[in-house]
Amino acid sequence: MDQDKKIILASSSPYRQQLLSKINLKFTAVAPEIDETSEERESAQQLALRLAQNKALMLQQRFDNHLIIGSDQVAYFNGLQLEKPGNRSRSIQQLKMIAGRTVFFYTAICVLDSQSKTIKTEIDCCSVTFRTLSLSEIENYVDLDKPYHCAGSFKSEGLGIALIKKIDGDDPNSLIGLPIIKLIDLLTEFGIKILA
Repeated sequence: MDQDKKIILASSSPYRQQLLSKINLKFTAVAPEIDETSEERESAQQLALRLAQNKALMLQQRFDNHLIIGSDQVAYFNGLQLEKPGNRSRSIQQLKMIAGRTVFFYTAICVLDSQSKTIKTEIDCCSVTFRTLSLSEIENYVDLDKPYHCAGSFKSEGLGIALIKKIDGDDPNSLIGLPIIKLIDLLTEFGIKILA
């Protein structure tokens, strides 16, 4: 494949854009409009993979000779998918529930060659054990970081790191929303060598 093949990041997330910029790729970020509702009996891993693929597939008609990268993350705790809280009170409730406990974050990555229709996917799992937190600590954090659009109600790339006791995973970037190590492997399969 042509090393200069144009790359699309199927995301409006500034965090994913910052992560992708770290590996010196030229890309254009485009927000895909997809339904993120989970399907009946769909596991967290299946949901993350389906959403990552759907994001890439949504843009293949508009960008018919590109590599399109889609990614999505699902947070899972005690048999429950943690939704994006959307507001202050739900963020506080979510953090009260997971304080002192471990949450699993499944981050899927999809790379689609829109010309050949070839799709390659990977998934990364990262477990996060949260500190035991007082209500005032939780409220202070939420008021400072406003993690209303983050599953799990925290931003590890921001002040949210202070909530964490331990992280287990292969790639710290996954927790922010883009498993860069697995992405580099997939791009290599498509002929894109980051250090070439």
